[in-house]
Amino acid sequence: MLFKNITRFISTNNVLWQASNKSLLAKLRKKTGYTFANCKKALELHENDVEKAEKWLRDQAQALGWSKAQKLQGRATSQGLIAVITNQAHGALIEINCETDFVAKNKDFHGLSEVVADAVLKHNLSVGLNGHNRFILDADALKSLSACDGISVADHSALAIGTLGENIAVKRALCMSVPNDVHLVGFSHPAASEPGKVLYGKYGALLAFKTQDDPIVLGKQLCQHIIGMNPTKIGNPEVDEPAQSSDDEATLIHQEFILDPSIKVQQLLDETNTQILDFARFEMGESIEGQDLDAVETAG
Repeated sequence: MLFKNITRFISTNNVLWQASNKSLLAKLRKKTGYTFANCKKALELHENDVEKAEKWLRDQAQALGWSKAQKLQGRATSQGLIAVITNQAHGALIEINCETDFVAKNKDFHGLSEVVADAVLKHNLSVGLNGHNRFILDADALKSLSACDGISVADHSALAIGTLGENIAVKRALCMSVPNDVHLVGFSHPAASEPGKVLYGKYGALLAFKTQDDPIVLGKQLCQHIIGMNPTKIGNPEVDEPAQSSDDEATLIHQEFILDPSIKVQQLLDETNTQILDFARFEMGESIEGQDLDAVETAG
């Protein structure tokens, strides 16, 4: 009788221990996204300490990512996306490249893009420039930025390379800031059906402007125009003459408005009592040689 009770006690404890282990395993798997086999190994190595197991998994993934990044660094990155992020008076455009369109649409690649966008916006806020400003961050500057979790953009990129198996390059970013009396709106194309904090697309635009109209609606419409028509400057109606052909027009105020070609952009601005102060446009994969992206596209 005693032997049966002892056996039953051991069996019950074993079941409880297995259930507890499975719970920890499921928790670690859900939190990290790593395979059950790797999570099980991490828990075994660290006596079921989830925190230590998680750190070990991330360290292993980081080492694997850097190793893979070294092997893939020479491979072309012709695909990718433009990320757009705004936060009241601050915003940024970021280009992140990968090898294939398949990876560009992957949720893990989008996750990296959000981490980088947050890091760039945080840096923009920390610079603390007053008034209306813009500046460019190149690939080297971006790598050294710290993400919100304290890990560098370079380390986050290596982790993504290890996960996705493709070369990834965080190519460039443009940061813009405006004073409190100026609206700052961002837009991407193609637009997501359910846009989140960070917008993704093959194109992105930022617009700084003052208006008496609805700033969100008008701002997005003007960003659509900037993406579609690719103006090179805002223009001054008292100085800049229209091009002889509308197809060759590169001055924003003289272009036919993309959503209503019967009017020019200047007419729209007059009707809505709007003044455009600055804009920026990124296209994924475009050549940036000769572009002065630090120059503010002010009217006049």
